[in-house]
Amino acid sequence: MAIAPAPVQDNAYAAALALLDRAPLIDGHNDLPYVIRKDRMAKGDVGLYDLTKVHAEVDTDIPRMKAGKLAAQFFAAYVPPNEPRPAGFALAQIALMRDILRRHADAFRPGLSADDVMAAKAEGRMALFMTIENGSALDHQLDALDAYYDLGIRLMTLCHNDSHDWCDSATDAPRNDGLSAFGKQVIGRMNRLGMVVDLAHVSPKVMHDTLDITGAPVVWSHSNAFTLCDHPRNVPDDVLDRVPANGGLVMATFVSDFISQASRDWHRPAKDQYGKTPEGLDYAKVEAEIQSRMGPRPKATLPEYCDHLDYLARRIGHDHVGIGSDFFGWINPDGLEDTSVFPAVFAELIRRGWSETDLEKLAGGNMLRVLRAVESARG
Repeated sequence: MAIAPAPVQDNAYAAALALLDRAPLIDGHNDLPYVIRKDRMAKGDVGLYDLTKVHAEVDTDIPRMKAGKLAAQFFAAYVPPNEPRPAGFALAQIALMRDILRRHADAFRPGLSADDVMAAKAEGRMALFMTIENGSALDHQLDALDAYYDLGIRLMTLCHNDSHDWCDSATDAPRNDGLSAFGKQVIGRMNRLGMVVDLAHVSPKVMHDTLDITGAPVVWSHSNAFTLCDHPRNVPDDVLDRVPANGGLVMATFVSDFISQASRDWHRPAKDQYGKTPEGLDYAKVEAEIQSRMGPRPKATLPEYCDHLDYLARRIGHDHVGIGSDFFGWINPDGLEDTSVFPAVFAELIRRGWSETDLEKLAGGNMLRVLRAVESARG
């Protein structure tokens, strides 16, 4: 890992800082709770981890989030696909996030609605929205959604890298031909609760199944355009073309293999046919073998990331694009090293001619619209 280098101090960067001082910036996905859980020293203890200091070995902490001008952050209660007790694991991650809120009330306020984003911005704090990443956390109990909502969960990613008993993953063999009958009930219950449906990680069939039945806008909290990089985690054009009618939002992500075709191709020998690392693989050994044959690992870049934003804006419109970094303490693209870099993204887009109105939509305006629509659809 590396701390982001000092940005280019030009007129575009100054304009980006000024814009983010006015407009709320929302990041749709960050795995800090799992990073804290897996930290060798902290082992899930928020106090021991100490978010007030810069953690140069990873990418997310309070100083760099403030430097990045964030007004709201969606943090994930990530549940590993092979976790034998998914509900318990999810609850432990929710408890960790609630502890962040208790210990760092000067930096965060609970994110429960769109209004909390604007309130946090006015207070100089960040709205912390809690999410679940992997619907296996329901343990096939529909009413669990109600309990999670009451605990503060406002978005759920339907699956992760493996298919489970009611939802097919983009990176695994199908088990349900999309959504099962129970999976469709999950969508309906999320709509009624006012919980955002997140289609990152799901198969294209699940994307279509959900768009067929949802009564509220959906999001892809951390996915890019398949046309520019053919990783199965990205969104294909036939799905993108349905997003405007739904009112939804694709939040482009910083993951190198989802941005750069060169990075994706370099890693193929370390992945299975579905684009994920096989369980038990000695990844470091395989990467060393790939490097000996193909040279150094390609890294995606900030300009390549902005190519995805440009493509999405052209394909589905500026009203349907957002940012979902997916920082998870790993190797990040050049120019997108940590949570301080968001102004640099906006500076690059200013140089490309994006209007102030469209930049404000990207920053948080579009996600605020989706949150309000999801809240209004409750019933």
